[in-house]
Amino acid sequence: MKPKTPTPHIGAQYGEIAETVIMAGDPLRAKFMAEKFLDNPVQFNQVRGMLGFTGTYKGKRVSVMGHGMGIPSIGIYTYELYNFYGVKTIIRVGSAGSINLDLHIGDLVIAMGACTDSNYAAQYEMPGTYAPIADFNLVRGAAEACERFGYNYKVGNVFSSDVFYNENSHTDKWINMGVLAVEMEAVALYMNAARSGNRALVICTISDHIITGEVTTAEERQTTFTHMMDVAFSLI
Repeated sequence: MKPKTPTPHIGAQYGEIAETVIMAGDPLRAKFMAEKFLDNPVQFNQVRGMLGFTGTYKGKRVSVMGHGMGIPSIGIYTYELYNFYGVKTIIRVGSAGSINLDLHIGDLVIAMGACTDSNYAAQYEMPGTYAPIADFNLVRGAAEACERFGYNYKVGNVFSSDVFYNENSHTDKWINMGVLAVEMEAVALYMNAARSGNRALVICTISDHIITGEVTTAEERQTTFTHMMDVAFSLI
């Protein structure tokens, strides 16, 4: 039996969203991807301004959609996509702050795993600490795509923070454990994918460097933030 749609947060009917969805925090970035990469995109969502579109890429059906900022927001949207719309694969493209001296502005991070200070996993009542990870085939495909495109990248752990303006970030602790970058969504996406038996991957562009103070210029955002999109769409 088909799930009841639309959902409280997505206005699409069942079948209007492809089995593969590429997501970005900013709904306008989703609109940009629809215009740049998709043939014949059709908008399926505008609830709360969280734009979503379905079209084709090289003949394959794919959707793009915004997911908002933070673990609660992406947690809601990806839960509904996996559990009510039959989505099988979600790839998030977003920005991250580097805490690795070899990762600089415009470089890519392929998040193999995600640490967090969030309480998101408490809902599962597990008798221990769960380690959220990406789908291996997606990780491997993304790394191979970076090699083909000649993009600078690293594969490893990211830290999904619950707080943007943090009074006591303890960044040094994460650096000591080899974590590459800080973002705010991967852990919820990876847990939702695991719980629903589906696939997920996060690919981030370094937008600033927490250690060195490097920041992104408008030109750099325009010319390098499409690299993660190239990689994501190569996995379709």
